[in-house]
Amino acid sequence: MTRLSTHTAWILAALAASPAFAQKFALPSHFDEVVGAPVSVAASRDETLLDIARRFDVGQEEILWANPSVDRWLPAEGAEVIVPAAYVLPRTPRTGLVLNVPEMRLYFYPPRAPGQQAAVHTFPVSIGRMDWATPLGHTRIVEKTEDPSWTPPESIVAERVSRGEPPPEVIPPGPDNPLGKFALRLGLPGYLIHSTNKPFGVGMRVTHGCVRMYPEDMELFYPMVPVGTAVVILNQPIKVGWLGDELFVEVHPPLEEEREQWNARKRAQELLKLEADKRPFVVDRTALEEALVRQDGVPTRIGRAKTPGPAASP
Repeated sequence: MTRLSTHTAWILAALAASPAFAQKFALPSHFDEVVGAPVSVAASRDETLLDIARRFDVGQEEILWANPSVDRWLPAEGAEVIVPAAYVLPRTPRTGLVLNVPEMRLYFYPPRAPGQQAAVHTFPVSIGRMDWATPLGHTRIVEKTEDPSWTPPESIVAERVSRGEPPPEVIPPGPDNPLGKFALRLGLPGYLIHSTNKPFGVGMRVTHGCVRMYPEDMELFYPMVPVGTAVVILNQPIKVGWLGDELFVEVHPPLEEEREQWNARKRAQELLKLEADKRPFVVDRTALEEALVRQDGVPTRIGRAKTPGPAASP
């Protein structure tokens, strides 16, 4: 099994060329589909896994998937922690905002400024829990609000009342506001991308369908995204993509409500067939099987093109 961190110098160079762990990457060529590189850090008794996740701008589930043997609250001093800061780009046009729900990660492809290289920004997010799933589909940013007040939606009011609790009140801007300092309203009625006053929930299924971001990420993200920006919300637990002549797979657990009928091997074979129809390659079946079992969200090399082709990086 070969993971990205031990294999591709190109990715390490791309990471070093931008501010460390800023989660902004130069957009690769049309043929290349992998950005970033996993990073190994030593745990300290002064930090939980969740502290490390936030420091490196990854979500709670992401850090847990990549480190199943490390205690999330009391990691052993010096224990190796893999920061999964590498991504196969979702299979969709590279424009606007792309939210991959099972990955709990948002990708932003801003318009390229004259004289500058195209880039992709990526952020961990929280999404709707199983009974309040974040909807899939195409929409847009229709409104931006700084220092929003929070008016509880009917779904939350009904939930509280069903439990015999008093309905929540409107919360004005400030530290107790669950929307944080910034909110972007989607064209889907009732759904927002917003900051939060509970940052340790970022990277989990904990919302009523809205999309939460770390406050520091939203501080950066909010001014970059204009009203009218296209948004695609999709469901891709398995992603495959090329980097030069090498093929990678990134596997995440499916959404909980889909697990009973989910067949990871079948879906992987469907994706690999699509790739083989475009470009012949030799697959490492052992590496593929291990990635499907781990479901750790870390890109793994599973194949190599039979002959160098137009997808090769310079």
